[in-house]
Amino acid sequence: MSTTTPVSLVTGANRGIGRETARQLAGLGHTVLLCARRLEDAERVAGELAGQPGTVVARRLDVTDPGLVQALARSVEAEFGRLDVLVNNAAIDYDITERAVDVDLDKVHHTMETNLFGAWRMVQAFRPLLRRSGHPRVVNVSSESGSLTTMTGGTPAYGVSKAALNALTRKLADELRADLVLVNAVCPGWVATDMGGAGGGPVEEGAAHVVWAATLPDSGPTGGFFRDGRQLPW
Repeated sequence: MSTTTPVSLVTGANRGIGRETARQLAGLGHTVLLCARRLEDAERVAGELAGQPGTVVARRLDVTDPGLVQALARSVEAEFGRLDVLVNNAAIDYDITERAVDVDLDKVHHTMETNLFGAWRMVQAFRPLLRRSGHPRVVNVSSESGSLTTMTGGTPAYGVSKAALNALTRKLADELRADLVLVNAVCPGWVATDMGGAGGGPVEEGAAHVVWAATLPDSGPTGGFFRDGRQLPW
């Protein structure tokens, strides 16, 4: 692999926004580490995406498992020596039928482990490799349901986890500014995926918002919350 070929890692990439983000990045010539909790799922999708200008490589990853995260970081370091783009896409539990006043808090904790702490864990583990990139980018795939400005009741675990992810984005953007890492949160919008359900927009459009943030120029924004390249209210 050329040292100029961008190396990108996408979590939760065996379906939906993650899969399409991996496809679009590979279409731009990136080497994409397509991560899924089951290796066979990652391998299946990597095979489906073969033939792109870039290379799609299957990797097993559960972002809630610190051992697997650290093992993947060591593997990426040994094989590539750096990471250029980290897309924290893995998310669970769009709990639209729940209410904050009586939701099972164990369920909320489970959601936070993936949607917030999973992304946090990934940045901590891969920060040394991002620092070796000439153009490091972190994209936290968020949701407007995490916007405090427009937030209403319902969907408590998912909404609160995404609000927390937005806050983490701000913290990381400030702390990684000296390392020249651009860190942004992106809402792909309501997209017709297994999580989003029927009626949403094309997955290609939602993923394009993520790819926009993953390929920002060095002069691009950091610490923002975007959809379609436009700032969203926190």
